[in-house]
Parts: sequence; C-alpha cells; structure tokens
Amino acid sequence: MLARNCLLLFLWYHLQEGSASPAPPIGSPSLPLGPGRMAGRARPRTLLGSLRNGPAGFQRVKRGWVWNQFFVLEEYMGSDPQYVGKLHTDLDQGDSAVKYTLSGEGAGSIFTIDQTTGDIHALRSLDREEKPYYTLRAQAVDLNSNRPLEPESEFVIKVQDINDNEPKFLEGPYRATVPEMSPVGTYVTQVTATDADDPTYGNSARVVYSILHGQPYFSVDPKTGVIKTALPNMDREVKEQYQVLIQAKDMGGQLGGLAGTTVVNITLSDVNDNPPRFSKSFFHLRVPESSAVGSAVGRIKAHDLDVGRNAEVEYTIVPGDGGAMFDITTNDHNQDGVIILKRPLDYESKKAYTFKVDASNAHLDPRFQTFGAFKDTATVKINVLDVDEPPVFNKPAYVMDVYEDTPAGTIIGAVTAQDLDASSSPVRYSIDWRSDLDSYFDIDPAEGTISTNEMLDRETLPWHNISIVATKLSDPVLTSRVAVSVHVLDINEFPPELASPYESFVCENAKVGQVIQLFSAKDQDVPNSGQQFSFKATKDEVRNKNFTIRDFGNNTAGIVTKRGGFRRRSQEIYHLPVVIEDNGYPPKSSTGTLTIRVCGCAADGSLLTCSAEAIFLPVGLSTGALIAILLCIVILLVIVVLYVGLKRQKKKETLMSSKEDIRDNVIHYDDEGGGEEDTHAFDMGTLRNPKVVKDNLFRRDVKPEVKQGPRAPPSKDSADIRAFINQRLKEHDGDNSAPPYDSLATYAYEGNGSVAESLSSIESLAVDAEEDYDYLNEWGPRFKTLAGIFGEQSEARSDSTNTEH
Repeated sequence: MLARNCLLLFLWYHLQEGSASPAPPIGSPSLPLGPGRMAGRARPRTLLGSLRNGPAGFQRVKRGWVWNQFFVLEEYMGSDPQYVGKLHTDLDQGDSAVKYTLSGEGAGSIFTIDQTTGDIHALRSLDREEKPYYTLRAQAVDLNSNRPLEPESEFVIKVQDINDNEPKFLEGPYRATVPEMSPVGTYVTQVTATDADDPTYGNSARVVYSILHGQPYFSVDPKTGVIKTALPNMDREVKEQYQVLIQAKDMGGQLGGLAGTTVVNITLSDVNDNPPRFSKSFFHLRVPESSAVGSAVGRIKAHDLDVGRNAEVEYTIVPGDGGAMFDITTNDHNQDGVIILKRPLDYESKKAYTFKVDASNAHLDPRFQTFGAFKDTATVKINVLDVDEPPVFNKPAYVMDVYEDTPAGTIIGAVTAQDLDASSSPVRYSIDWRSDLDSYFDIDPAEGTISTNEMLDRETLPWHNISIVATKLSDPVLTSRVAVSVHVLDINEFPPELASPYESFVCENAKVGQVIQLFSAKDQDVPNSGQQFSFKATKDEVRNKNFTIRDFGNNTAGIVTKRGGFRRRSQEIYHLPVVIEDNGYPPKSSTGTLTIRVCGCAADGSLLTCSAEAIFLPVGLSTGALIAILLCIVILLVIVVLYVGLKRQKKKETLMSSKEDIRDNVIHYDDEGGGEEDTHAFDMGTLRNPKVVKDNLFRRDVKPEVKQGPRAPPSKDSADIRAFINQRLKEHDGDNSAPPYDSLATYAYEGNGSVAESLSSIESLAVDAEEDYDYLNEWGPRFKTLAGIFGEQSEARSDSTNTEH
C-alpha cells in the first residue's frame, strides 16, 4: 500500500511540472495513521479540468484520498465496539461540512461509520474462518447540498487471525494393514490433520504429529504424519490387532498450541511362517469291507496357525504297500484330510492296512524356508471289518454276441458269481423280468448260461440289455446284479449299391490319369460306420481304353481317365459298370453303372456346357450372340425351304405341260417309236458311239436323289447292247427313288425295223384278251400294281363268260 502511495505522489509531481497553471498548495501533509487510518492529501475542488491543445492546455486531476487496508481482530470480546479505522479527506476543513457514508459488505449491520468524524467501528465479534475479509465503499459528500465531494472509493477490511482452531483429522479413525514379521521402518499408513486457522499468519496452522499410545510398536513422522513399524518380527499369531493414538498440535508443537487426536487401528496380515502340524502322530480307523469304491472311510487333521491361503494343507500318502488301496484329498472348508477307498476291500484277503500321510503347505513363502521343512507326517492304520456280503460277479458287465436268425435255445454265453464270505454259499441266477419283457432270453439258475427263447432280428432290435440277478442261497436277501448286453450280429442279407445316382462328366480336354468323379456305396445291413466296401471294374471293362475304377481303400472310389481327347461329336455318353463288394458274412456284391457325359470345359477345368447343341458353337460367346446366330440360321432355313418349294412347283408344272414328258408317251398309245430308223424319240448315235455316252444318266420322270455309279458304255455289237439293257433293267428294279405311279422307261430299240418289233399294245388287243398275266407277279414289286390291274380284268372276263354259258 505504501509503495502505491509513493507511486501516486511521483505521478502527481510530474503532472504538476508539465501543467501550464501553477500547482495549488497542498492543504495538509500526509501523516502515517497506522492500521486502518487514511493518509489525506489536498487536491483541487474541481474533479476534471478542461482539455486544451498542447501541454499548456492540460489540467491535472488528482485523487483527494487514498485508502490503506484496515484490519480488525477476530473473536473480539470487549464490551465496546471495536475500533477499525478512520476515513478522512483533505476537503474536510473540520467545520462539519463533510459527511462520510459507508456501503458494501456488512455496512450498517457489522460495520458502522461516524458521519462527521469518519471513524469506523465493528459492532460484533468476527470469525476469520467464517469470512476472512469484507469489501466496502466510502464516499465524502457535502452536508448541505448532499453533492459528492470525492468519487466513491473501495477498500478492504481484513479479519486478523488468532489461534482459535485446533487441528482436526477429517478422515479418522484410520484402519491400516501391515504384514507380520515386517522389518523396522515398514510403511503402514499416513494420517493428515487440517487446521482452520490462517496458514500465512503466524504458527496458528503449523501442525506437528506425535504418538500418544502405540509405542514401541509404531512411530510417526512429526511433519508428514507417516506411520511406520518400530519393532521387528511382530508375530500375528501372538497379537494381531494394534490401536495407535496419534496427536496433531498447532503452533509448531509449542506450549499453548491447540491439539487434536485420532485413532489408527492397525492389523497384522498373515504370512506363511508356520508349517502344518498333526495333533497326534498315529490315527486308527475301522472300515467295513462292504464300503463302496470312492467312498470316504475316515478323516485326519493337521493344524496350521496361519490363515487363508497360507493355512491350506495338502495331504499325500507316502508310497507303500498299504497306501495303494487308498487315496486322500483335502476338504476345502476345514482343511481335513479325507481318506478315499480306491479298491474294493476283502476281509478274507487282508484284514488291516498301515501307511503314512504327509501334510504340507500348498503356498510356501521363500523368506521362511530356512526355518525347516514346512510339513508333518503321521501314521494311519485301517482295520477291515468283516461283513456278510452278497455274491460277486467275476465281471462288472458282460457283452455277448449272437447272429440274427439263430435258432431258439442256442446258448450265447454265461455269467458267474461267487460268495466270497467264509460260508461260501451256493448262488442262484435269474433274469430281471423288467429288463426282458418280451422273454427273448432264458438263464440256467445253477450254471448261469444264457440262451435264446426265439429268433432275433437285427433290423428290428440290434441290442438287448438285460439284468442278471445272483442270489445267495443261505441269505436270499443278499443279491447282486450285473448288466448283460446282447449284440445281435448282422447276417449279410443285402448287397451294397451306389450311394446315389451319380451324374459324372469328363472334359473334352481331360488328361490321362485324371480323377473325374468320386463315389461311394451304401448297404442296408449294418450302419455305415461298420462297413468296408471294395470297388473294381467288371471283367469286360478291364480292357476299357477310356475309363477305369480306382479304389481308394476308405469306402470311396474314383473314375479315372485312361486317355485324353474326348469328343462329343464322336460319342457323348459313356457307361462304366462297377462291381461293389462288402465285407459282410457272407460277402455280397452288386454291379452299378456310372454314366459319364462328355462336356466342354474351360482351360482351367471349369464346366462350360454338356448339351449336344453347343458342339458347333464357338466357346466364349454370350447368350445374346448365340440367340442372334440361331435367329440368322432359322431365317436362312426358311428361305431355303421356300426356294426349294417354289422350284419343285415350277418343275411340276413344266413336267405336266410338256409334250416331251414321259407320261405323255404313256397316255398317247398311238405314239410309238420308229425303230432303228427313228432318231426323234431316241438318239441311236448315243448307243452306237460309246464316246458320247455321258456319265450319271438319270430318269426324266423323277428328280434323282441318289447318285448312280458310272456305267460302262456298250460296244457296237448286239451282245454289248443286250448287256447294257440288262444292266439298266437291274438299276431300275433296284431304284428306291421311283415315283409311286407307273412310268415308262426305255430299255432298248423298239418300233418299226427293230428286232423286237413293236411293243405297243394297240395291235394286240385281241390277243391280250386271251393272255394270262400271272407272270407279272413274278417280275418284282415294281410291277405289283400292273399285275393287280390285269388280274382284276382277267377275273372279270372269266366271270362274264361263265354267265353267258
């Protein structure tokens, strides 16, 4: 505050030096007024001067009062109000013309001001811990005009602290844990006390820690409050809980300071520093010989002074003759050693067992292994008590096999039970009727042999589970039971067959030795898990050059190619027989057929198509392209069909209208050849000159569809001509392309001047009426129609003759 006042005076002095008007005289010099007093100064009555251009036109402004910080002592107990300080301005000339006002925090209720003198008093006792300071505003006004003489000024009244609060442990009482057997100086916990007094003023809030109760086991750091162990080897088994009283005193622990206390409850945590110990070195137990295997026959106990996991005990039987009959486990709840029977007891064989048991810790602490072995040993003796027991079967269970369809009365096996007691009573056997309701089996009561009562069927019931009861004759109440499982064996009745109708394919680009299909078999006799199938090709297929069968030995086989380069155009489908044989008794076999289709594949072996239509299609065309190609083909076929139809129609019209048509010669009977001299109907030069004979002669009345082989031209002599005519006759007789109507074909010379004379029927009408036409039937199928026509005429003629007569 003093530095601020000096700075203001320095600034005020320099402002006065630069002002054009002379500085007014200082009314009153500044006086040190002590705490709460104000240093008054003279200042001009006008608050603001007019501003002019240049340094000469500037008028200074200075404050009329400067406040120091006021202090008031807290917890004031006097009868009069506590004096705080005085407000004063250099405008107050002591004529009571100035009035002082006070506003802000606590003005009027806590603090009051004398309006004339400016003295401030506190009306009540203040608590710094409740509120450390108050901010107020003071103003000096003219008493007559009530006009402010000075601007309102703000100042602070600070409550001065006294040591009226003792240190307090806000988190107490404390709980802490430290392992037992810890070395001196091991950290336990830290306590902290707080003092509400002002830590910046005096020693009122300076706290010092000390132990009032808990020595010599623990110590505390005076400044930090950290508690540590002060005594070595503190044993939890001797004392587990400690209560330590910690004091915190302010004023640095000096006389007159206030103090507070707290309690720290310290627990020693357990470490594994104690081995287990048996309460006695010999344990004697008694066990009936009828005790079941796995049952508990006795308990022993080893005590460990530790707790928790450090007290967990592991029991082990020392290897020996007696220990092989028993086992020992640890009860997790009470750490008892439970002795378990591992094998059946027999009083008649052995009456007592003796063995040793070790008890040791499960979790060892390496710091204490130097103390010795952390285990203890005791001896256990078990006496076996004699009990009258039921008969005992020589097997825990029986399994018997029998083939299905075995005749009734066949013995399939036997069971045996004995009375192991000293009396050795005879045993009788029976079948529990509830396990064999249909009476499939019978048993000999004395011998224990089991036989069938009727024929068994594996497909109906493959397993029969029955219960055999053995009863002691001397005591029928003592009975024992044994389970007998009868397995009905399968007789191989069904041959194996292919597991499914396989659809196989082979690529056209397949390679030699490639497996193109895996297949398996099935059999109705027994489940698949018990079958073994073998696969091989038939004897006829051994020489097959296309495919073979490879048996993989795991109930599967494969089709293997023996060559490459398959073509769908040559053969699209192959059939491969395969012989399948099972391992039943007696073995059965069957032959199945595998169908293999030749398909088009890509270079990587992926299937493209197997349809025959796709043979001529290029690989890789899209569906749209294929449809376009097919459409073009259809259009071309339609055009060709229309063209062929029109051409046939035109040729038909020409044939029927032409006078040169052969059928014209058939209709007009008055037209006959002129013999050798006739050159219009037939060119004789063709017959006489072999060089002009053309190859591939065709009939004029039918369109040739099958080409005839070339004929040798006839020679000039009559023998060659006859041979030529006979050859043409044979050709026409065997011609399958002849039309369905009769037509005329020229075979040789006819007409006037020929050796055969005229062949026309015009001049032989009378002779034909007398002629028999039966010989036409011998001429072949070509003259069948003609023979029928003349045959009907002959019959009609004979009928008319008979009528006339």
